[in-house]
Amino acid sequence: MTIQGKEKESKIEAIKRQSRYLRGTIKEALQDGKPMFSEEDIQVLKFHGVYQQDDRDLRSKLVKEGKEKHYSMMIRARIPGGVLSPDQYLVFDRLASEYSEYGTLRITTRQTLQLHGILKGNLKTAIQSLNEALITTLGACGDSGRNIICCAKPGDEPFRDEMREDLLALTDRLSAKTNAYHEIWLDGEPVRLSDGETEEPLYGEVYLPRKFKVAIVPEGDNCLDVYDNDIGLVAHIEDGRVAGYTVLAGGGMGRTAVDQSTYPRLASPLCYVSRKDVVDTILDTCVAIVTIERDFGDRSNRRFARMKYLIDRRGPDWFRQEVEARLGRKLEPPRTLQWHNGHDHLGWHRERDGTSFLGLFVPYGRIKDTENMQLKSVLRDLVLEFRPTVRFTAQQNVILSGIPDELRPAVEERLRSAGVPLPQELSTVRQNTMACVALPTCGLALAESERALPDLLPPFERLFEELGLAGETVTIRMTGCANGCARPYNANIAFIGRASGKYDIFLGGSALGTALNERFREAVPFDRLVDAVRPVLEAFAHEREQGEDFGSYWRRVGLERFRSAGNA
Repeated sequence: MTIQGKEKESKIEAIKRQSRYLRGTIKEALQDGKPMFSEEDIQVLKFHGVYQQDDRDLRSKLVKEGKEKHYSMMIRARIPGGVLSPDQYLVFDRLASEYSEYGTLRITTRQTLQLHGILKGNLKTAIQSLNEALITTLGACGDSGRNIICCAKPGDEPFRDEMREDLLALTDRLSAKTNAYHEIWLDGEPVRLSDGETEEPLYGEVYLPRKFKVAIVPEGDNCLDVYDNDIGLVAHIEDGRVAGYTVLAGGGMGRTAVDQSTYPRLASPLCYVSRKDVVDTILDTCVAIVTIERDFGDRSNRRFARMKYLIDRRGPDWFRQEVEARLGRKLEPPRTLQWHNGHDHLGWHRERDGTSFLGLFVPYGRIKDTENMQLKSVLRDLVLEFRPTVRFTAQQNVILSGIPDELRPAVEERLRSAGVPLPQELSTVRQNTMACVALPTCGLALAESERALPDLLPPFERLFEELGLAGETVTIRMTGCANGCARPYNANIAFIGRASGKYDIFLGGSALGTALNERFREAVPFDRLVDAVRPVLEAFAHEREQGEDFGSYWRRVGLERFRSAGNA
């Protein structure tokens, strides 16, 4: 294994190298009685699915009083494809009630769950409880393969089972193999290796330069923005089965607001791979791509450590040749892709004979109880009584599957009693929104997001009604900084935190996830966001061509059309 540029490695690369395959001093720190971990252990903890955070609402007050920050941990699980059994979901629900200071569950855009507000003293107990339910947190964060996502729609078509089979096989291939997780959290015995053996045959002692994301969708249904991933696998369906995959490479949303040389990028088509002998084809192709990032990715500057920069720096021809060299064969050309929708499978749908699934909108991915809507409680009750499989979507919503058709009225009645609206009772605008966590727990957030979008949506809903656009599918996404955790850069309308109470506005992405937006205005105060976008929506309502959606309209007329009105 040859890692390029080792002599220029960043501080975090050195921490990984010295961590002894992700052990660090975490085991000792769990017993030291302190509420926080060291900076070195914080970096290693991410590989174990744990982030150290502090409550930023309290931070200023505590600092003024000469007190320490209020530290807690965020636990993120690895849930391939976002599928949980009823009992597994109930474990998360219980942990949120018993150990989270917020009492909530957070659905991520990678189809998994986060538990916020876990005190350090409860961290090991919580992770052990998840392990007992056959759920791991290893690889949910950190510089390795993250939770692999897959179209969450249930159904009895054979290709869905095949995609799931490939998802699990790929998850196994790209998972870290270190024994550190078992030693630290599960009190396992230290590993004993023979001469020449390594704990990480794929990743080595320094793992990848940055996080690595993989997604799987059937052609036509881009419900999870497959182009936003380092690797996208698009399944071609023939006679109800997966014939093969078009492989996309080099996607990624993150950018740094103050560095114009950073940018979001959509993945590029690389090749087509038959599903025949899947272990020797699609899995090996993905592993080859991962090892190229491992060996050539930027390890000196984390801003440029994602694979998208490697491909752009070295060129697509070099990248293709490197994949071929590692596979020992020529790659087939990618197939032309067709996309029909990017919606999130909300509402009732047939699953198989006699059963249906229900896709429920979860406001900004937060499963919680409020005075008006007891979402967390009713989901727990529904899972206890009706025993559905629980699936999370990449748009932060939840699907309850395997519900007998005759029980649909009873499920609806439970939801209404808890104040939870069915999707058809929500505006189209609301159904197509996403927000990152941001304040108070994210240390990178510059502005509000999850807590701000609820105040922004009603005036947008009124504006869409006023302009006759109420039924139009327009995606609106908000993030607290430029890192792109809610995939803002291919939204039709995106508000990206620039400073406290101020946002950059990006317009023109595709609701199908196939085009990036562009910056329209900078540092707009929160209370002026709707007015800033109004002229563009008015023009769209009056000038669009027959059947033209908002993103297509923007890309046709261009930024110059609105530069004077928007002060872009």
